[in-house]
Amino acid sequence: MDDLSEQQRTDVDQAVVDASDFYERAPCGLFSTHPDGVITHVNATFAGLLGRPPAELVGQRFADLLTPGTRIFYETHYSPLLRLQGSVREIAVELIRADGSRLFALLNSVVDHDDRGRPIAIRTSVFDATERRTYEAELFKALEIAQEAEREVRILARTLQASLLPPSLPEIPGIDIAASFQPAGTGKEIGGDFYDVFETPRANWAIAIGDVCGKGPDAAIVTALARHTIRAAAMRSARPATILAALNEALLAQAPDTLCTAAHVHVRGRRDHGVTGRLSSGGHPPPLIVQANGEVRAASRGGQILGCFTAPVLHDTDFHLSAGECLVLYTDGVTEARRGRQFFGDDGLSALLRGGAPGDSAAQITDRIVDTVLGIQDGAPRDDIAVVVLKATR
Repeated sequence: MDDLSEQQRTDVDQAVVDASDFYERAPCGLFSTHPDGVITHVNATFAGLLGRPPAELVGQRFADLLTPGTRIFYETHYSPLLRLQGSVREIAVELIRADGSRLFALLNSVVDHDDRGRPIAIRTSVFDATERRTYEAELFKALEIAQEAEREVRILARTLQASLLPPSLPEIPGIDIAASFQPAGTGKEIGGDFYDVFETPRANWAIAIGDVCGKGPDAAIVTALARHTIRAAAMRSARPATILAALNEALLAQAPDTLCTAAHVHVRGRRDHGVTGRLSSGGHPPPLIVQANGEVRAASRGGQILGCFTAPVLHDTDFHLSAGECLVLYTDGVTEARRGRQFFGDDGLSALLRGGAPGDSAAQITDRIVDTVLGIQDGAPRDDIAVVVLKATR
Protein backbone atom coordinates (compact mmCIF):
# COMPACT_ATOMS: atom_id res chain seq x y z
CA MET A 1 0.00 0.00 0.00
CA ASP A 2 3.06 2.28 0.49
CA ASP A 3 3.49 2.55 -3.32
CA LEU A 4 -0.11 3.82 -3.83
CA SER A 5 -0.70 7.45 -4.57
CA GLU A 6 -2.93 9.55 -2.38
CA GLN A 7 -5.76 9.35 -4.96
CA GLN A 8 -5.47 5.58 -5.17
CA ARG A 9 -5.65 5.32 -1.38
CA THR A 10 -8.77 7.47 -1.44
CA ASP A 11 -10.33 5.27 -4.11
CA VAL A 12 -9.59 2.09 -2.16
CA ASP A 13 -11.00 3.56 1.04
CA GLN A 14 -14.13 4.65 -0.82
CA ALA A 15 -14.53 1.18 -2.34
CA VAL A 16 -14.35 -0.37 1.12
CA VAL A 17 -16.92 2.08 2.40
CA ASP A 18 -19.16 1.44 -0.61
CA ALA A 19 -18.94 -2.34 -0.18
CA SER A 20 -19.76 -2.10 3.51
CA ASP A 21 -22.60 0.29 2.84
CA PHE A 22 -23.98 -1.96 0.11
CA TYR A 23 -23.88 -4.96 2.48
CA GLU A 24 -25.72 -3.07 5.20
CA ARG A 25 -28.32 -1.48 2.91
CA ALA A 26 -28.73 -4.30 0.38
CA PRO A 27 -32.29 -4.70 -0.97
CA CYS A 28 -32.44 -8.09 0.73
CA GLY A 29 -31.57 -9.38 4.15
CA LEU A 30 -28.12 -10.94 4.49
CA PHE A 31 -26.69 -12.96 7.36
CA SER A 32 -23.99 -15.54 8.05
CA THR A 33 -23.96 -18.44 10.48
CA HIS A 34 -21.54 -21.03 11.71
CA PRO A 35 -22.16 -24.53 10.24
CA ASP A 36 -24.19 -25.26 13.40
CA GLY A 37 -26.65 -22.45 12.51
CA VAL A 38 -25.54 -19.84 15.07
CA ILE A 39 -25.70 -16.34 13.55
CA THR A 40 -22.38 -14.48 13.29
CA HIS A 41 -23.22 -11.47 11.10
CA VAL A 42 -26.40 -9.73 9.95
CA ASN A 43 -26.98 -6.69 7.77
CA ALA A 44 -29.24 -3.80 8.64
CA THR A 45 -31.86 -4.92 6.11
CA PHE A 46 -32.32 -8.33 7.75
CA ALA A 47 -32.47 -6.79 11.22
CA GLY A 48 -35.05 -4.30 9.92
CA LEU A 49 -37.18 -7.04 8.39
CA LEU A 50 -37.42 -8.68 11.82
CA GLY A 51 -37.71 -5.41 13.76
CA ARG A 52 -34.77 -6.35 15.96
CA PRO A 53 -31.37 -4.68 16.54
CA PRO A 54 -28.46 -6.52 14.89
CA ALA A 55 -26.73 -7.16 18.21
CA GLU A 56 -29.80 -9.07 19.43
CA LEU A 57 -29.64 -11.43 16.46
CA VAL A 58 -25.92 -12.26 16.58
CA GLY A 59 -25.36 -15.37 18.69
CA GLN A 60 -28.87 -16.75 18.19
CA ARG A 61 -29.58 -19.94 16.32
CA PHE A 62 -31.31 -19.11 13.06
CA ALA A 63 -33.78 -21.95 13.66
CA ASP A 64 -35.02 -20.13 16.78
CA LEU A 65 -36.25 -17.26 14.56
CA LEU A 66 -38.60 -19.56 12.66
CA THR A 67 -42.21 -20.45 13.37
CA PRO A 68 -42.65 -23.95 14.84
CA GLY A 69 -43.88 -25.48 11.59
CA THR A 70 -41.09 -23.90 9.54
CA ARG A 71 -38.50 -24.96 12.13
CA ILE A 72 -39.45 -28.61 11.65
CA PHE A 73 -39.07 -28.21 7.90
CA TYR A 74 -35.76 -26.37 8.37
CA GLU A 75 -34.27 -29.09 10.55
CA THR A 76 -35.59 -32.10 8.61
CA HIS A 77 -35.27 -30.85 5.03
CA TYR A 78 -33.52 -27.49 4.66
CA SER A 79 -30.37 -28.21 6.69
CA PRO A 80 -29.83 -31.78 5.36
CA LEU A 81 -30.31 -30.57 1.78
CA LEU A 82 -27.88 -27.70 2.35
CA ARG A 83 -25.23 -30.06 3.74
CA LEU A 84 -25.75 -32.49 0.88
CA GLN A 85 -25.80 -30.01 -2.03
CA GLY A 86 -23.83 -27.07 -0.61
CA SER A 87 -26.62 -24.66 -1.58
CA VAL A 88 -30.40 -24.24 -1.65
CA ARG A 89 -32.51 -21.82 -3.68
CA GLU A 90 -35.83 -20.07 -3.05
CA ILE A 91 -36.96 -21.99 0.02
CA ALA A 92 -40.11 -20.48 1.54
CA VAL A 93 -40.05 -19.96 5.32
CA GLU A 94 -41.92 -18.02 8.01
CA LEU A 95 -39.87 -15.90 10.43
CA ILE A 96 -41.09 -14.38 13.71
CA ARG A 97 -40.77 -10.60 13.98
CA ALA A 98 -40.11 -8.81 17.25
CA ASP A 99 -43.80 -7.92 17.55
CA GLY A 100 -44.84 -11.55 17.12
CA SER A 101 -46.08 -11.15 13.55
CA ARG A 102 -44.88 -13.42 10.76
CA LEU A 103 -42.57 -12.56 7.90
CA PHE A 104 -43.00 -14.68 4.80
CA ALA A 105 -39.60 -14.95 3.14
CA LEU A 106 -37.59 -16.79 0.51
CA LEU A 107 -34.10 -18.00 1.46
CA ASN A 108 -31.05 -18.68 -0.69
CA SER A 109 -28.10 -20.26 1.12
CA VAL A 110 -24.58 -21.36 0.20
CA VAL A 111 -21.92 -23.12 2.29
CA ASP A 112 -18.38 -21.71 2.44
CA HIS A 113 -15.53 -24.24 2.77
CA ASP A 114 -11.88 -23.91 3.80
CA ASP A 115 -8.93 -25.13 1.77
CA ARG A 116 -9.49 -28.68 3.03
CA GLY A 117 -13.16 -28.70 2.02
CA ARG A 118 -14.51 -28.35 5.52
CA PRO A 119 -17.61 -26.11 5.99
CA ILE A 120 -16.76 -22.91 7.84
CA ALA A 121 -19.80 -20.69 7.30
CA ILE A 122 -23.25 -20.48 5.72
CA ARG A 123 -24.17 -17.33 3.78
CA THR A 124 -27.90 -16.64 3.40
CA SER A 125 -29.97 -14.03 1.61
CA VAL A 126 -33.53 -13.28 2.74
CA PHE A 127 -36.19 -11.84 0.41
CA ASP A 128 -39.41 -10.43 1.81
CA ALA A 129 -42.19 -12.51 0.16
CA THR A 130 -45.14 -10.93 1.94
CA GLU A 131 -46.55 -9.33 -1.21
CA ARG A 132 -45.84 -12.48 -3.20
CA ARG A 133 -47.68 -14.54 -0.57
CA THR A 134 -50.63 -12.15 -0.74
CA TYR A 135 -50.61 -12.32 -4.53
CA GLU A 136 -50.46 -16.14 -4.47
CA ALA A 137 -53.36 -16.21 -1.99
CA GLU A 138 -55.36 -13.99 -4.34
CA LEU A 139 -54.49 -16.23 -7.27
CA PHE A 140 -55.50 -19.31 -5.27
CA LYS A 141 -58.79 -17.68 -4.34
CA ALA A 142 -59.39 -16.73 -7.97
CA LEU A 143 -58.62 -20.31 -8.98
CA GLU A 144 -61.12 -21.63 -6.43
CA ILE A 145 -63.76 -19.23 -7.75
CA ALA A 146 -63.01 -20.26 -11.34
CA GLN A 147 -63.19 -23.95 -10.45
CA GLU A 148 -66.48 -23.45 -8.64
CA ALA A 149 -67.83 -21.51 -11.62
CA GLU A 150 -66.74 -24.32 -13.92
CA ARG A 151 -68.50 -26.87 -11.70
CA GLU A 152 -71.64 -24.75 -11.82
CA VAL A 153 -71.38 -24.49 -15.60
CA ARG A 154 -71.10 -28.28 -15.89
CA ILE A 155 -74.09 -28.77 -13.56
CA LEU A 156 -76.11 -26.24 -15.56
CA ALA A 157 -75.09 -27.89 -18.84
CA ARG A 158 -76.03 -31.35 -17.52
CA THR A 159 -79.35 -30.05 -16.23
CA LEU A 160 -80.22 -28.32 -19.48
CA GLN A 161 -79.01 -31.31 -21.51
CA ALA A 162 -81.15 -33.63 -19.41
CA SER A 163 -84.18 -31.48 -20.17
CA LEU A 164 -83.62 -32.23 -23.85
CA LEU A 165 -83.77 -35.99 -23.29
CA PRO A 166 -86.60 -38.18 -21.98
CA PRO A 167 -86.30 -38.67 -18.20
CA SER A 168 -86.91 -42.40 -18.65
CA LEU A 169 -87.77 -44.84 -21.40
CA PRO A 170 -91.29 -46.24 -21.65
CA GLU A 171 -92.08 -49.93 -21.64
CA ILE A 172 -93.06 -51.05 -25.14
CA PRO A 173 -94.79 -54.41 -25.52
CA GLY A 174 -92.60 -56.87 -27.40
CA ILE A 175 -89.56 -54.56 -27.41
CA ASP A 176 -86.53 -54.33 -25.15
CA ILE A 177 -85.28 -50.73 -25.48
CA ALA A 178 -82.25 -48.89 -24.09
CA ALA A 179 -80.58 -45.55 -24.75
CA SER A 180 -77.49 -43.62 -23.71
CA PHE A 181 -76.14 -40.11 -24.10
CA GLN A 182 -72.56 -38.97 -23.45
CA PRO A 183 -71.58 -35.29 -23.85
CA ALA A 184 -68.40 -34.28 -25.59
CA GLY A 185 -65.30 -33.36 -23.62
CA THR A 186 -65.82 -32.45 -19.97
CA GLY A 187 -69.55 -31.96 -20.41
CA LYS A 188 -69.53 -28.21 -19.73
CA GLU A 189 -70.90 -27.43 -23.19
CA ILE A 190 -74.46 -28.23 -24.19
CA GLY A 191 -74.48 -30.43 -27.26
CA GLY A 192 -76.95 -30.82 -30.09
CA ASP A 193 -77.45 -34.59 -29.97
CA PHE A 194 -80.85 -35.81 -28.79
CA TYR A 195 -83.13 -38.82 -28.75
CA ASP A 196 -86.75 -39.37 -27.80
CA VAL A 197 -89.15 -42.28 -27.32
CA PHE A 198 -92.89 -41.68 -26.93
CA GLU A 199 -96.30 -43.20 -27.59
CA THR A 200 -98.39 -42.03 -30.55
CA PRO A 201 -102.10 -42.53 -31.35
CA ARG A 202 -103.50 -46.05 -31.74
CA ALA A 203 -100.94 -47.60 -29.35
CA ASN A 204 -98.05 -47.08 -31.73
CA TRP A 205 -94.61 -45.80 -30.74
CA ALA A 206 -92.13 -43.26 -32.10
CA ILE A 207 -88.37 -43.22 -31.69
CA ALA A 208 -86.36 -40.21 -32.82
CA ILE A 209 -82.67 -39.43 -32.81
CA GLY A 210 -80.90 -36.37 -34.14
CA ASP A 211 -77.91 -34.08 -34.17
CA VAL A 212 -78.24 -30.30 -34.33
CA CYS A 213 -75.12 -28.59 -35.66
CA GLY A 214 -73.31 -26.46 -33.10
CA LYS A 215 -72.84 -26.29 -29.35
CA GLY A 216 -74.05 -24.17 -26.50
CA PRO A 217 -77.35 -22.41 -25.77
CA ASP A 218 -78.17 -21.76 -29.44
CA ALA A 219 -77.89 -25.47 -30.24
CA ALA A 220 -79.99 -26.29 -27.17
CA ILE A 221 -82.77 -23.99 -28.37
CA VAL A 222 -82.85 -25.69 -31.77
CA THR A 223 -82.68 -29.12 -30.13
CA ALA A 224 -85.75 -28.30 -28.07
CA LEU A 225 -87.46 -27.05 -31.23
CA ALA A 226 -86.61 -30.30 -33.02
CA ARG A 227 -87.93 -32.54 -30.24
CA HIS A 228 -91.20 -30.65 -29.84
CA THR A 229 -91.75 -30.44 -33.60
CA ILE A 230 -91.22 -34.18 -34.01
CA ARG A 231 -93.59 -34.95 -31.15
CA ALA A 232 -96.28 -32.66 -32.53
CA ALA A 233 -95.93 -33.98 -36.08
CA ALA A 234 -95.99 -37.61 -34.90
CA MET A 235 -99.43 -37.02 -33.38
CA ARG A 236 -100.77 -36.17 -36.85
CA SER A 237 -98.89 -38.59 -39.09
CA ALA A 238 -97.46 -42.10 -38.92
CA ARG A 239 -95.11 -41.50 -41.87
CA PRO A 240 -91.54 -40.78 -40.68
CA ALA A 241 -90.65 -38.92 -43.88
CA THR A 242 -93.62 -36.58 -43.36
CA ILE A 243 -92.53 -35.95 -39.77
CA LEU A 244 -88.96 -35.11 -40.84
CA ALA A 245 -90.34 -32.82 -43.54
CA ALA A 246 -92.28 -30.96 -40.82
CA LEU A 247 -89.05 -30.61 -38.85
CA ASN A 248 -87.33 -29.24 -41.96
CA GLU A 249 -90.05 -26.59 -42.35
CA ALA A 250 -89.71 -25.59 -38.69
CA LEU A 251 -85.94 -25.23 -39.01
CA LEU A 252 -86.20 -23.07 -42.12
CA ALA A 253 -88.81 -20.87 -40.48
CA GLN A 254 -87.41 -20.54 -36.94
CA ALA A 255 -83.70 -21.42 -37.17
CA PRO A 256 -82.72 -20.69 -40.78
CA ASP A 257 -78.97 -20.80 -40.12
CA THR A 258 -78.98 -24.20 -38.40
CA LEU A 259 -78.68 -27.64 -39.94
CA CYS A 260 -79.86 -30.86 -38.37
CA THR A 261 -79.66 -34.56 -39.10
CA ALA A 262 -82.36 -36.85 -37.76
CA ALA A 263 -83.83 -40.32 -38.05
CA HIS A 264 -87.40 -41.15 -37.10
CA VAL A 265 -88.87 -44.59 -36.47
CA HIS A 266 -92.56 -45.49 -36.24
CA VAL A 267 -93.26 -48.85 -34.58
CA ARG A 268 -96.67 -50.39 -35.05
CA GLY A 269 -98.52 -51.79 -32.07
CA ARG A 270 -98.45 -55.45 -33.08
CA ARG A 271 -97.42 -57.77 -30.25
CA ASP A 272 -96.80 -61.03 -32.11
CA HIS A 273 -94.42 -62.22 -34.81
CA GLY A 274 -91.75 -59.68 -33.95
CA VAL A 275 -91.72 -55.94 -34.50
CA THR A 276 -92.90 -54.15 -37.62
CA GLY A 277 -92.16 -50.52 -38.32
CA ARG A 278 -91.23 -47.78 -40.73
CA LEU A 279 -88.35 -45.35 -40.62
CA SER A 280 -86.78 -42.43 -42.44
CA SER A 281 -83.44 -40.65 -42.25
CA GLY A 282 -82.69 -37.02 -43.02
CA GLY A 283 -78.94 -36.73 -43.51
CA HIS A 284 -78.43 -38.95 -40.46
CA PRO A 285 -76.32 -42.12 -40.20
CA PRO A 286 -78.70 -44.91 -41.30
CA PRO A 287 -80.06 -47.07 -38.47
CA LEU A 288 -78.64 -50.60 -38.48
CA ILE A 289 -80.47 -53.90 -38.18
CA VAL A 290 -78.63 -56.73 -36.43
CA GLN A 291 -80.15 -59.96 -37.72
CA ALA A 292 -80.55 -63.18 -35.79
CA ASN A 293 -77.53 -64.69 -37.61
CA GLY A 294 -75.35 -61.75 -36.54
CA GLU A 295 -75.28 -60.01 -39.88
CA VAL A 296 -75.58 -56.22 -39.89
CA ARG A 297 -77.27 -54.16 -42.59
CA ALA A 298 -78.50 -50.60 -43.09
CA ALA A 299 -82.23 -50.32 -42.36
CA SER A 300 -83.01 -47.29 -44.55
CA ARG A 301 -82.10 -45.33 -47.63
CA GLY A 302 -80.32 -42.07 -47.03
CA GLY A 303 -82.13 -38.75 -47.12
CA GLN A 304 -81.01 -35.14 -47.37
CA ILE A 305 -79.95 -33.05 -44.40
CA LEU A 306 -82.63 -30.94 -42.73
CA GLY A 307 -82.69 -27.15 -42.54
CA CYS A 308 -80.99 -26.70 -45.90
CA PHE A 309 -83.50 -27.47 -48.68
CA THR A 310 -87.11 -26.35 -48.98
CA ALA A 311 -88.12 -29.83 -50.15
CA PRO A 312 -85.46 -32.34 -49.04
CA VAL A 313 -85.49 -35.82 -50.53
CA LEU A 314 -86.73 -38.18 -47.80
CA HIS A 315 -87.74 -41.85 -48.01
CA ASP A 316 -89.87 -44.13 -45.86
CA THR A 317 -88.55 -47.66 -45.44
CA ASP A 318 -90.49 -50.54 -43.87
CA PHE A 319 -88.64 -53.00 -41.66
CA HIS A 320 -89.34 -56.09 -39.60
CA LEU A 321 -87.47 -57.42 -36.57
CA SER A 322 -87.89 -61.06 -35.67
CA ALA A 323 -87.40 -62.12 -32.05
CA GLY A 324 -83.79 -61.48 -31.03
CA GLU A 325 -83.10 -58.96 -33.82
CA CYS A 326 -82.14 -55.36 -33.11
CA LEU A 327 -82.48 -51.90 -34.57
CA VAL A 328 -79.57 -49.61 -33.62
CA LEU A 329 -79.82 -45.83 -33.95
CA TYR A 330 -76.81 -43.61 -33.24
CA THR A 331 -75.28 -40.20 -33.91
CA ASP A 332 -72.02 -39.59 -35.76
CA GLY A 333 -70.15 -39.20 -32.49
CA VAL A 334 -70.03 -43.01 -32.54
CA THR A 335 -68.59 -43.69 -35.98
CA GLU A 336 -66.40 -40.59 -36.08
CA ALA A 337 -64.60 -41.51 -32.86
CA ARG A 338 -60.90 -41.80 -33.53
CA ARG A 339 -57.51 -42.36 -31.97
CA GLY A 340 -54.86 -40.49 -33.88
CA ARG A 341 -55.77 -40.90 -37.54
CA GLN A 342 -57.68 -44.13 -37.10
CA PHE A 343 -61.47 -43.77 -37.11
CA PHE A 344 -63.84 -46.26 -35.52
CA GLY A 345 -66.05 -45.86 -38.57
CA ASP A 346 -69.02 -47.76 -39.95
CA ASP A 347 -66.93 -50.93 -40.27
CA GLY A 348 -65.88 -50.76 -36.63
CA LEU A 349 -69.46 -50.38 -35.45
CA SER A 350 -70.67 -53.23 -37.68
CA ALA A 351 -67.89 -55.50 -36.43
CA LEU A 352 -68.76 -54.65 -32.83
CA LEU A 353 -72.43 -55.48 -33.39
CA ARG A 354 -71.60 -58.74 -35.18
CA GLY A 355 -69.43 -59.78 -32.26
CA GLY A 356 -72.19 -59.55 -29.67
CA ALA A 357 -73.84 -62.54 -28.03
CA PRO A 358 -77.37 -63.43 -29.25
CA GLY A 359 -78.74 -63.17 -25.73
CA ASP A 360 -77.41 -59.64 -25.09
CA SER A 361 -80.06 -57.21 -23.89
CA ALA A 362 -80.62 -53.81 -25.47
CA ALA A 363 -78.84 -52.22 -22.49
CA GLN A 364 -75.82 -54.49 -22.90
CA ILE A 365 -75.55 -53.64 -26.58
CA THR A 366 -75.88 -49.92 -25.84
CA ASP A 367 -73.26 -50.05 -23.10
CA ARG A 368 -70.85 -51.98 -25.30
CA ILE A 369 -71.11 -49.38 -28.06
CA VAL A 370 -70.64 -46.42 -25.70
CA ASP A 371 -67.83 -48.07 -23.71
CA THR A 372 -65.95 -48.95 -26.90
CA VAL A 373 -66.25 -45.43 -28.30
CA LEU A 374 -65.16 -43.87 -24.99
CA GLY A 375 -62.26 -46.29 -24.77
CA ILE A 376 -61.03 -45.30 -28.21
CA GLN A 377 -60.94 -41.66 -27.06
CA ASP A 378 -59.54 -42.31 -23.57
CA GLY A 379 -62.82 -41.37 -21.93
CA ALA A 380 -62.99 -37.87 -23.46
CA PRO A 381 -65.19 -37.97 -26.58
CA ARG A 382 -64.63 -35.22 -29.15
CA ASP A 383 -68.32 -35.16 -30.04
CA ASP A 384 -71.59 -35.98 -28.32
CA ILE A 385 -72.66 -39.62 -28.41
CA ALA A 386 -76.27 -40.78 -28.53
CA VAL A 387 -77.36 -44.40 -28.98
CA VAL A 388 -80.80 -46.04 -28.97
CA VAL A 389 -81.23 -49.81 -29.32
CA LEU A 390 -84.53 -51.66 -29.91
CA LYS A 391 -84.57 -55.44 -29.61
CA ALA A 392 -87.58 -57.58 -30.54
CA THR A 393 -88.39 -59.96 -27.71
CA ARG A 394 -91.10 -61.97 -29.44
